[in-house]
Order: sequence, then C-alpha cells, then structure tokens
Amino acid sequence: MTDSLASDNHKQLRGWVADRLRADIHEGRIQPGEWLRQERLAQEYGVSQMPVREAFKALVAEGLLEQYPYRGVRVVELSSDDVEDLYATRSFLESRAARAAALNITDEEIRELKEIQTELTTYSQPEQANFYRPLNRNFHQVIADASRRPYLIRALNQMWEIFPAMLWNILPLTTSSSLPEMVEPDWEEHKALIEALENHDPGLCEKLAREHIEKAGKKLLAAMRGNP
Repeated sequence: MTDSLASDNHKQLRGWVADRLRADIHEGRIQPGEWLRQERLAQEYGVSQMPVREAFKALVAEGLLEQYPYRGVRVVELSSDDVEDLYATRSFLESRAARAAALNITDEEIRELKEIQTELTTYSQPEQANFYRPLNRNFHQVIADASRRPYLIRALNQMWEIFPAMLWNILPLTTSSSLPEMVEPDWEEHKALIEALENHDPGLCEKLAREHIEKAGKKLLAAMRGNP
C-alpha cells in the first residue's frame, strides 16, 4: 500500500468515526453530559484509538464535545442561558442569510424548499422528531446556502451541529407535546418565508426568519424552565 493510499484510508476512517459519533449523539444513544472514553468507543466501533482521538478533536472544534484537561472529553450540556444565547445568535445569522438569499436564490432552490416543506407537514408528533429534525435543518440549510455567503454558512453549520444534542437534553420535558420546531404555526411561517423568497423581498425575508427563530427559542426556553 502506498503512503498516499494509506493516508486516504486513514482520512476516510477518521471521517467515518466522527460521523458515527456525531450520529450517536444526535440520536440520543450518547447523552448530553456523558463522558466519552477512547478505549470503549474504539472497541465498540471496531477501530484503533487514533481515529477516535481525532474524531474527538473534530467534534470539540464543532462545539459538540468539550475537552477538560486531565479529565477527558464529554458531550456538551447546555444551560437555559446557553440556549438563549444560541438562539439569539442563530436568529441574527439566519435573518442575515435569509436577506441575502432573497437576492440570490434560484428557482430550483425555491422548488426544493417547497418539496421539503410538503414533507415536513407529514411529521408533527414527538416520536417523529428523528425524521422531522433533519428535514427542518435541510430547509434552513437551503436558505443559508442560497445566501452565497460562505462565512454565514460555516457559522450556521457549526451552530446547527449543537442543536440536536441540546434538544435531547430537554426531551423529557417535551415528550407530552410537539417539540418547539414541530408545530403547525411553524409550517405557516415556513410557507410565508418561501413566498417572500420567491418574491425576492430581502427586508421581509430578514424579518420573517428572525421572528421564526425567536419564537422557536422562546418555546424551547419555556420548556427547559418549566414555564407553561
């Protein structure tokens, strides 16, 4: 095996381990606040410890894991204050992305948003969260990509990686009702945003995106803080 081929295989393995670990966190098999051990995960994933160690570094950089000197690595666990800050930041970034998207979005991207929105309306129950969340992220991702603003897209990608773990953290508080971004008003908000994008109205797109994220944040914070 050549050095180049060995290097490529190592990168693929490192990426596979990072993807597997990320999915285990997003889907709740590994919980927020849980400490991770290289040895155990290497054995579970059937790999050596090196790609696990490198996957830890990648997910720490994403903000999904936290590194503690002399103690190890654990899954990030967000407080209500953290969530409030994240949603405030997300509303600012996504509203800017929506404003830029209004000027740059293509007809093909509009069609894609409509198709995603149609599929989203088929999921509304808490037990369907694993189906809804990736679609919902894809909806917001299309808008971000349509902004053609690389920095905004990178910043939002990093932030979105944190949200599934955070949602699992408060899942026991929300299992009796729909999750914050799984309710009918959100569908209507999505439809209004699509229409504003189709009309290439930057000011309205910015306003609708900001209000949409702020409302979702308030619902989640209310659930976390035990408010009705």
